[in-house]
Amino acid sequence: MPTPAIRLGFDTYSIRAFQWKAIKLLDYAASLKLDTIQISGLEDYESLEPEHLGRVKDHAAKVGILLDGGMGCICPLSASWNAKNGDPTENILRGLRVAKAVGASSMRCFMGSGVDRTGKHPIEALMENTAQLFRSVRAQALDLGVRIALENHAGDMQAHELRTVIEEAGPDAVGACLDTGNPMWVVEDPLVSLEVLAPYVVTTHVRDSAVCEHPRGATAQWVALGDGSVDFHKFVALYRELCPKASMQLEIITGRPPRLLPYLEPDFWKAFPKAKASEFARFVALAKSGRPFSGFMVVEDGSAEQVPEFKAALKEQQRVDLERSLEYAKKTLGMGVRWRG
Repeated sequence: MPTPAIRLGFDTYSIRAFQWKAIKLLDYAASLKLDTIQISGLEDYESLEPEHLGRVKDHAAKVGILLDGGMGCICPLSASWNAKNGDPTENILRGLRVAKAVGASSMRCFMGSGVDRTGKHPIEALMENTAQLFRSVRAQALDLGVRIALENHAGDMQAHELRTVIEEAGPDAVGACLDTGNPMWVVEDPLVSLEVLAPYVVTTHVRDSAVCEHPRGATAQWVALGDGSVDFHKFVALYRELCPKASMQLEIITGRPPRLLPYLEPDFWKAFPKAKASEFARFVALAKSGRPFSGFMVVEDGSAEQVPEFKAALKEQQRVDLERSLEYAKKTLGMGVRWRG
């Protein structure tokens, strides 16, 4: 049986410092001989007017790039919710309509972030609110032919929790945007995330993390693909088997310091009262097998960000780390179609 060809691209957040809009991003993706990109925020369009979105769709077809759509937080109970979004139902419908207008068949969004796990509302309340919201727009999503892709975002949900939201909302209209970096913040091995969410994976945010043990638990730092501790050879083999139709969109985020995960301290577990021991054990094994990142990285620092040379270095690092990650995905992991010629 031939090996499935997995489309390769990137999420536009990877090069956010360049502030490029959709058409420039499409040209950049085409220059790298990619198959797809995810325009993960509505702010990545010059305009949301139908005429401009139509031009984006036409340009994507012209340069041969498939699009995934996207937007941000959709849950009004989350600390990440922006009141400027207005009515939550109209907000998500806006994202779905934009995705349809540019020819995308999926629209990434997220529920919240890690602070919601110990916030004003229990995480279960946010999950139910999100599922209700998705149910309220199910008919419109199906009519548009755009599937909602809910991300495991910034420590908001473990994979089994996100799967619960999808199943309660209706998997015909809702799937998953599988992020492989965010599981670190909920002490979850990305391979666990893949195994749990595989039946529903629509699109992805793929990046590596350097994970290692610490006297208080573990530390994790996002790094370029191939620089970290995640076994991406095993990940890709399983991905090909379980979700061969989903694009692999790299979301490379570097420039951030290691983050402590003090899971040896009781207070840490107040945010995860329903965590599964068998899944956590696999994260501990990952940390035991890993090591700190020892390469070169420009790390963001609030006191230095105002220095033009420092900002320029951070900006260039985004491009370099994305492009070398794409090369690793192509040449080492065998991902992508178009670059093969």
